[in-house]
Amino acid sequence: MKRLFTIIVLSGLLLYFPWLVTAEGNNETSINEEIIYDIIIDRFNNGKQQKSNQVRPDDLYAYHGGDFKGIIMKLDDIKSLGFTAITLSPVMANAEDGFHGYWIENFYETEEQFGSMEELKQLVKEAHNRDIKVILEMVPNYVAKTNPIAKKQDWINQGNNIQVEEEPWLEEALTLNQSNPEVVDYLIDVAVFWIKETEVDGLKIHAADRANQDFLKTYTTELKSIQPDLILLANVSSEANMDHLSEMPFDLIENKKLQNALSEVLSQVNQPIANIYDVWKEMENNNTLTQVDDKFSERFSQKFSEEGRNILTAWKLALTYMYTTPGVPYIYQGSELPMFGKNYPEMMYLMQFNSGEPELKEYFTRMASLRKQFPALQHGDFDMVAVDQGMSVFKRSYEGETLYIVINNDEESRQATLTGIDTNSQLRGLLGDDLVRANSDGEFKIGISRESQEVYIVEENSGINWLFIIPIAVVFLLFVGSVIHLSRKQKQQA
Repeated sequence: MKRLFTIIVLSGLLLYFPWLVTAEGNNETSINEEIIYDIIIDRFNNGKQQKSNQVRPDDLYAYHGGDFKGIIMKLDDIKSLGFTAITLSPVMANAEDGFHGYWIENFYETEEQFGSMEELKQLVKEAHNRDIKVILEMVPNYVAKTNPIAKKQDWINQGNNIQVEEEPWLEEALTLNQSNPEVVDYLIDVAVFWIKETEVDGLKIHAADRANQDFLKTYTTELKSIQPDLILLANVSSEANMDHLSEMPFDLIENKKLQNALSEVLSQVNQPIANIYDVWKEMENNNTLTQVDDKFSERFSQKFSEEGRNILTAWKLALTYMYTTPGVPYIYQGSELPMFGKNYPEMMYLMQFNSGEPELKEYFTRMASLRKQFPALQHGDFDMVAVDQGMSVFKRSYEGETLYIVINNDEESRQATLTGIDTNSQLRGLLGDDLVRANSDGEFKIGISRESQEVYIVEENSGINWLFIIPIAVVFLLFVGSVIHLSRKQKQQA
């Protein structure tokens, strides 16, 4: 009887408190369902419109006025585009003109240009009310030269290895000595403070590939032990030195090699989509943030515009790949407008909300809806099943659901023949309403026009669509009848 009572009590606890179940297993599944929007706070939206000596919109190296309130004002727009999470650039108090967040003077206070701690908490609350997760960017590698802890010689790497020419946003920063146990404890305390104080859903670790490996393992493992369902993202600074990151408890890791492949292939017509797949095949870790650009690189729109590509054409190809292949789509703010910029700080222009392509925003929303509707696009296996010059066909399957993704980056129409599909099935296009059935040889032949895309769902063959054909036939017969009637009437009058 006592044992039965214990089972009943435990069952009740699990029913009403599902988070008691191990969070790690759930996180591995749910993370693939996210679509993340990356925000630079200062360059997003000015909600308070307060005057400040540091806000100089004409100076690209100064604050432009973006703040927490401005983000709150745009949460509904972010939600309408299909995003499920946002990442925020560093929120901590920075040195003068540290609009980007990497010149941290106080790790425990918000930057006054962005707003108060209470306003940040309000932002998190408002986001959660809309089922949007919030992820803060942590900067464990660097500290501002003007930060008081910079005076502690054993806390700073004396051979500062920052390459200012390559990363000018770190011009006023020093590298922390992560081999010092005091520094390790301090940085863990900082992260825990922000997690508990703001109730955010996760952290993005800036330049994780450059952190001391022993420190990073201790840092991430400790954070996961404190909050198992904490989302941990790894920002990386280059294509090299990434292998060790997959051995740490990161949920998602940026991959510069894949990002560069996406940007290079899709910015130019006739580049084979298969080249992107080849890079993906080489990856040891598929828990990837799939992105085509970021706040530290040339904007994708800038790159393909210089190649003469149409905005809608290039972005539709890119979004189709990003939203239907393995990994989690990671979109840099302004891509939905789109925005342009080649070098730092041009790729960090203030958001231009009054401009943009409505059709592009609609496509963002459409692809997000498609990804959410079909679990195979989030969790399915992934294979390239056909290639024709610049076109590739990918197959994704999951729990009895199969989809084919066709992306043609060629200047000419291309075709593919698919086999191994039940001949009693049909392929129905989800973007263009195309319908493909098996021929007499049991093959499914797909044709796609130049620089376009389609996603097909495999479903039961519906046969002849009489519900569609009969009304058309009736209208046609009525039209013919009316023509005959009018013709006879005119003859009688004559």
